[in-house]
Amino acid sequence: MSPRGITAVRRHSLGWLVAANLVGLLLAALLLWPGLNDLLAPLTYGRWVPLHLDWQLYGWCALPLVGVLFHYYLPDDDRAAFAARLALGFWSVSLLLGGLSWLSGRVSGKLFLDWSGPVRGLWVFTGLVLWLGVLRQARRRPAGIAWWGWTLLVLLGAVPFVLFWAAGPDSYPPVDPDTGGATGASLLGSTLGVVGLFGLIPWLLRLPAVPGTRARRGYAAAFALAVSFYAGMGHGDTSNHRPDQIVGLGSLIIWIPLVWWYARAFVWAAGSARWLGAAFIWWVLLVLTGWIDFLPEIADHLKFTNGLVAHAHLAMAGLVTSLFVALLLNLGPGRMPHATSFWLWQLGCAVHVVALLWLGWREGTEPALLYLRGGATDLAYGLRLLAGGAMFLASVDWWLTLARHEPTTK
Repeated sequence: MSPRGITAVRRHSLGWLVAANLVGLLLAALLLWPGLNDLLAPLTYGRWVPLHLDWQLYGWCALPLVGVLFHYYLPDDDRAAFAARLALGFWSVSLLLGGLSWLSGRVSGKLFLDWSGPVRGLWVFTGLVLWLGVLRQARRRPAGIAWWGWTLLVLLGAVPFVLFWAAGPDSYPPVDPDTGGATGASLLGSTLGVVGLFGLIPWLLRLPAVPGTRARRGYAAAFALAVSFYAGMGHGDTSNHRPDQIVGLGSLIIWIPLVWWYARAFVWAAGSARWLGAAFIWWVLLVLTGWIDFLPEIADHLKFTNGLVAHAHLAMAGLVTSLFVALLLNLGPGRMPHATSFWLWQLGCAVHVVALLWLGWREGTEPALLYLRGGATDLAYGLRLLAGGAMFLASVDWWLTLARHEPTTK
């Protein structure tokens, strides 16, 4: 991918991270001072939540992966760079129009699938623009694309239509009375999806392999065994009291050393080591706390509390953000974010997670805690707001530095 294409990916990716973090700050303020909702009516808390969640998912969490696809499939010339910028432009316009639709109160009611009305069709069109653009440009670079790369590209063509179906009112209800919620099998399956995605990323980035390592084959073999184990578990509406569900989810602990082993089998770009290291630490915490939170007595205590919100931020703000900054650094040369913003984000995320986990545990003992002003709730929400402010400032620094096309040797 050309330098212009790389810069465009970084600008759009980090731009949406900044925008979603800004909305997150507003939400944190509304939780701490609920009276602000009266001043903003009708644009109150519930209207802003879809923007924060979906801009994080479809903006920050999606576009770095789009950049990885561009890196693998697109030729290194101005023609491909123009196609990339055009697709990214459509993507960002669709997210902006989606935000306006959600602010108006038009949503599907499904978490992370809020596309409803005209923007639902627009999102399919945007996905097809991107997919067709990549397919057309990839045909100009056939020699550098393996058979599995073509297979992956064909499969990705179905994604816009699957999202269109899933967001529709006829697929499944926003609140399904026939399910008891997440099971060990479902959580294991979704996490294995992340493990598989991480396995593909170094290949799509075309990273050089460390000579003599067997990690690549070992990782693939372990993944095949894990998928087989997942297929043999109980599925459907199964309880977290069942041993197979507890053991199945606990099997993810094996992936803690495997992910480290596999990551070290490739030569990553200079400057990305600290981000990969931070991502690994968050990964360890995510796997261990995810399994502990699933245990019956712990789950019953944290269910429907801020403790689960803390776990979600550990995954998205901790693991995903650290890993995806590393991905952006590996797309090509560019200015490195300042060390201060790195620590500002990591410490802010840690305070955010700990504050909400502490509050969630208190909620399990005192169900009325959130309805009382002052005390533990305001303390936790105040720390959340301060931590979110630190993370917002860090993301602004990344946008101002990494998104500028000024290659350095730092």
